[in-house]
Amino acid sequence: MLNRAHPRLEVTAELARLLKAALAEDVGTGDVTTKSIVPPALQGRGEIIAKAEGVLCGACIADHVWRLASRKIEVKWLAHDGDRVEPGQRVAEMKGPMAGLLTGERVALNFLQQLSGVATFTAKFHEAAGGSAGPLICDTRKTTPLWRRLERYAVAVGGGCNHRFGLFDMVLIKENHARAAGGLGEAIRRARKGAPGLRIAAEARDREEVRVCCEGHVDLILLDNFTPAKARAVIDEFRSTGIPFEISGGVTLKNIAAYAKAGADRISIGALTHSAPALDLSVQLYQVED
Repeated sequence: MLNRAHPRLEVTAELARLLKAALAEDVGTGDVTTKSIVPPALQGRGEIIAKAEGVLCGACIADHVWRLASRKIEVKWLAHDGDRVEPGQRVAEMKGPMAGLLTGERVALNFLQQLSGVATFTAKFHEAAGGSAGPLICDTRKTTPLWRRLERYAVAVGGGCNHRFGLFDMVLIKENHARAAGGLGEAIRRARKGAPGLRIAAEARDREEVRVCCEGHVDLILLDNFTPAKARAVIDEFRSTGIPFEISGGVTLKNIAAYAKAGADRISIGALTHSAPALDLSVQLYQVED
């Protein structure tokens, strides 16, 4: 289990509706292959096997999808969200109607592989940045539409930290906002007046914009596409303001250690959710012998 605690995921009514729609997209008018080959009364058993090293995530989602396919399916998890798995490790056991196991297999596995991939990718960044002693590794809004809550959960499972959820819960002034307002300082002033009570974060592209952010007393400064050396220089210069710094843009597994040493409090990485490779997992199903 990773050291950093992660929240418990619950299948809310809204999430259940989305999962039902996801399965319905795949099933359509019916699973013609299973219906034509598998007798309705045939019982089956199965197992999920890890084929690569990684961090498991999404167990309750896969479980819910299979039970949508058949209420008689039972899943026993041998590993849980946040657990590290190794190649060849049995992750779960299933039993129930073979038709339901087959119909739900692809959608359940898609979620499990994708979420485990995000958790695994996040864990790699978390560890490369110094683990619990390093800066917070944060996600962004670069998520799959409608599935943001699940992908953000996977980031947390991997040891990361969630940024704002959407456009409504924090002000984040970017280059285009500043240009539309006629300048960064004016954008900060308008945001403070127009969104009272909300935290204000602002992107800075150079030292001068960092100075403007400090004078505007923002709550978080995002150093956008700074090199590690330039980030370190401005953080050292303006650290006395007490405003936390976040590094964003151009961060990879190859350079994150250098960025972590720059002294930022947080590093945000869009790739955690938009470029994480799925974790290789396999489902094997067998007839239950009478």
